[in-house]
Amino acid sequence: MPLNRRKFLEKSAATGAGLAVAGAAAAPAQASVRPARRRYSLTVMGTTDLHGHVFNWDYFKDAEYSDTAGNAMGLARISTLVEQVRKAKGRRNTLLLDAGDTIQGTPLTYYYAKVEPITAKGGPVHPMAQAMNAIAYDAAALGNHEFNYGIETLRRFEEQLDFPLLGANAVDAKTLRPAFPPYLIKKFHVPGAPPVKVAVLGLTNPGIAIWDKAYVQGRLAFPGLEEQAATWVPKLKAMGADVVVVSAHSGSSGTSSYGDQVPYVENAAANVARQVPGIDAILVGHAHVEIPELRVVNEATGRTVVLSEPLCYAERLSLFDIELVFTRGGWEVESVAASLLNSGAVADDPRITRLLTDEHAKVVAYVNQVVGTATETLTTVEARYRDAPIIDLITKVQEDVVKAALAGTEYASLPVLAQASPFSRTSEIPAGDVTVRDLSSLYVYDNTLVAKVMTGAQLRAYLEYSAEYFVRTAADATVDVEKLTNANGRPDYNYDYVSGLRYEIDIAQPAGSRIRNLTHEGAILDDTRQFVLAVNNYRANGGGAFPYVASAKEVWSESTEIRTRIAEWVTAKGVLDPKDFASADWRLTRDGTPVF
Repeated sequence: MPLNRRKFLEKSAATGAGLAVAGAAAAPAQASVRPARRRYSLTVMGTTDLHGHVFNWDYFKDAEYSDTAGNAMGLARISTLVEQVRKAKGRRNTLLLDAGDTIQGTPLTYYYAKVEPITAKGGPVHPMAQAMNAIAYDAAALGNHEFNYGIETLRRFEEQLDFPLLGANAVDAKTLRPAFPPYLIKKFHVPGAPPVKVAVLGLTNPGIAIWDKAYVQGRLAFPGLEEQAATWVPKLKAMGADVVVVSAHSGSSGTSSYGDQVPYVENAAANVARQVPGIDAILVGHAHVEIPELRVVNEATGRTVVLSEPLCYAERLSLFDIELVFTRGGWEVESVAASLLNSGAVADDPRITRLLTDEHAKVVAYVNQVVGTATETLTTVEARYRDAPIIDLITKVQEDVVKAALAGTEYASLPVLAQASPFSRTSEIPAGDVTVRDLSSLYVYDNTLVAKVMTGAQLRAYLEYSAEYFVRTAADATVDVEKLTNANGRPDYNYDYVSGLRYEIDIAQPAGSRIRNLTHEGAILDDTRQFVLAVNNYRANGGGAFPYVASAKEVWSESTEIRTRIAEWVTAKGVLDPKDFASADWRLTRDGTPVF
């Protein structure tokens, strides 16, 4: 039966504990047996950051997914790999986990959250629930993107699963009691010996508190991974866990994208391994990087903890091969080794294809709806270092929506500016028919719109911070556009255009002193003047740690996705013509000379 929070809380009222189940084909324990030295091999498989990828299909290109590295994606491929491992290792000796970010990220997940929502009366079963149930996952950790469509959608998804969503550090904001099962304990039976008890602790990301503040504020809280692991791991060991595996929706770098806005580390998986005794392996998520095996020494015990992060979108499957030995009356972990399997090496599992062909076809038809006509091709290829009309489309739509929303209010007289980022380097709106998928590829996230009041001085600081994205380049140096951006590892989505202002970014200057000739309506920007900034909810809540915006006064917000607003704007216009939205707002310079 599907696990839900009510059943979990009833089961664990006395202890605040998680879920304990027996492995398949269980045999009676033989307590009277005094076994000789015995061994047991356990394989834990793991995925993470699936983001709605069931098939090896790019909905934005309406074609099979492909990249230059030859990768393939999708749970249908993962299913094939999982069955191969189960056949090789013995199904009773394997465990399958996920580390979060499941129900957001593709038009497939958007469709079943918004177009034909799973929350509707008699609504469908989410395709990700169908696929993961069919593959027989044992547990999954909550990801931060699980909260993007609100708690009601998440709870409905949870009810549709045959396995628990774990989150030891997702707690009720008032009682601080677990809001989701913190852990799973599963017994693996060994002939002639006591069973091996494996505990899986689920941890999610503290950044949810700011990234999805509109949904979780006052309802849920998200303490740090290190602190919660330190609380729960000793409990799991006291319950007799022979093996402790953590599924953590948190990267391993020890860094945070939100600065000091949250007092907990965003990418804390290695910290957990280092600081909390008793953990054997950690399935890492969130960071979208590939880590076959990372060994971290625990500071208290000197024991090695093995971490692995499979590549996102179901492109890899992590394997933890755990060897145990029965000695001195109990099971001990002798060794752990991690490796990765590549989805590109196998074909789709036909079971998953048959299961979800209809849902896939519905979404393909949806994204190929024509909503307008473009007079010329628009592309993001150069958008990260040149002011591109395609990004101006986003800011124009946001400006128009916020101006209409504030009409008749006390803020109607304030100038409206807008923020947008070059999310993709390959998005293109071709000349001719414009479809939903063309516009979706431009705005790949399910962000919503917020209006914040900021001063000229604050906006200047905001732009200076954004300009740190560029690598400092001397006036006489050769410009290589492939090496010009992403300074200090900053991703493209944390570089912002701001429309309605004119400015230059002098990349020959040090960070913090790059914004030059900043004007509004032809005049030098007045530091004291107030503006309304139309900004996505990720940025408004502190994502990217841009200065001032998170604490700025919020005067309006909505739950409609910016992507939907763009489609509505284009549909209403009928014709997508750059003269209706393009503007030359900024350019790169070096000592005052334009770079391009």
